[in-house]
Amino acid sequence: MKFKGLRWWVVGLIALAAVINYIDRQALGVLWPDIAESMFPEMDTDGRKEIYAWITSSFIFFYAGGQALFGKIFDWVGTRIGFAISIGVWSIATALHAFAGGAWTFAIFRSILGLAEAGNWPGAAKGNAEWFPAKERAFAQGLFNSGAAIGGIIAIPMIAFMTVYFSWQMIFVIVGLIGLLWLIPWLLIVKAPPEYHPNISEEEKKYILSGQMTIDESGDASEYSPTTAQLFKHRESWGVIVASAAIDPIWWLFVAWIPIYLNGVYGMDVKTIGIYGWVPYVGAMFGAWFGGLLAQNRIKIGWSINKTRKRVITLGCLIMFPSFFLLIDPAAFASVFNSVFGFLGANMNSPTAAVIIMAIILFGFQTSIGNVQTLPSDMFSKNTVGTLSGFAGMAAKLAVFGFTILVPWLTRGENYAPAFYVGAGLTAAALFAVWVLIPKVEKVKAIN
Repeated sequence: MKFKGLRWWVVGLIALAAVINYIDRQALGVLWPDIAESMFPEMDTDGRKEIYAWITSSFIFFYAGGQALFGKIFDWVGTRIGFAISIGVWSIATALHAFAGGAWTFAIFRSILGLAEAGNWPGAAKGNAEWFPAKERAFAQGLFNSGAAIGGIIAIPMIAFMTVYFSWQMIFVIVGLIGLLWLIPWLLIVKAPPEYHPNISEEEKKYILSGQMTIDESGDASEYSPTTAQLFKHRESWGVIVASAAIDPIWWLFVAWIPIYLNGVYGMDVKTIGIYGWVPYVGAMFGAWFGGLLAQNRIKIGWSINKTRKRVITLGCLIMFPSFFLLIDPAAFASVFNSVFGFLGANMNSPTAAVIIMAIILFGFQTSIGNVQTLPSDMFSKNTVGTLSGFAGMAAKLAVFGFTILVPWLTRGENYAPAFYVGAGLTAAALFAVWVLIPKVEKVKAIN
């Protein structure tokens, strides 16, 4: 049986994997107030924050190594088996959290989770390169990235609601089982790459493969597949790596710390966090769609890949940069909003203002990041995409690791302003990498 639009089924399953990925990783942050209260009852807020940062940093450290590891694994065994290994192991690791008895065991299970979850991102980049022509990749990446945002939207209220009926231990078991169920449709539908898949139509196969051809100056189709050593000789590779390392900590500042921020700054318990904590991810979801559709539209009307990627990435950074300064004083933002729209009965409070500003920041982030993540496939062959995406992901997560270690120190006394200043600076660093280290987004050629 031939599937119509098989590539969209594939990206849909990859996006669903991202949803599950974020439900699994968000569980600890949402449940942390309850876990910390039961495990560390005599410790103050800053002390609990430091333990949380240490556990989260162990996740990120192994996540960083897993990016490079799984980048190679996906290039070796392919997208189908690579995803099966990644999501199978991370689902089991999530369920094991139920047996944690303290900070050390949480860190161990969290490390296994981070190592395995890392495969989701180089796997998505490779799947995108395999299943989509260049002109559709930013939109496909946006769909995948929106899965992460939707996971955040679902995870926080879902987990908060589950606390009414289940212990935190049982919640980890339940969310772990969800990933194992995902394996069933994945293995049934994604049987091979498009050129060998038995259920793809000839029309769709031709459309995908013809849109992936590299054309050199003489008009001949060619593919340059550098070795890992050759890859690092290209300035463009370092542009991708530095841009990823600069921009990724912005996302993780909110992914890891939204529940802790709401608990520490506004005194919210787990159930109240469930009411507020999902809002920023709505902005992320729309940003992922917007960034992908905008890039696709610009290419359709004749913009070059270079012009499209750089300008869309820049737009996202310009949205983020001033928003960080608004987030330093959300009460002032709420006051201005109420004075302007008060005649409509508006009455925005500080926590509402904070999560709305976070939503704007994550909108800008997702507008940029989908296009940053397509840069490897824009400039290198699909045989190299997984490797470069893996190294870029590893650099990004090492940067996140360092930032996460610093957050408890930057936010002592629940003053998050220093962390937000760093976030603003990171947007400028990402722009530097894209505009200076990548002279032109195009297929690279071998260095003579």
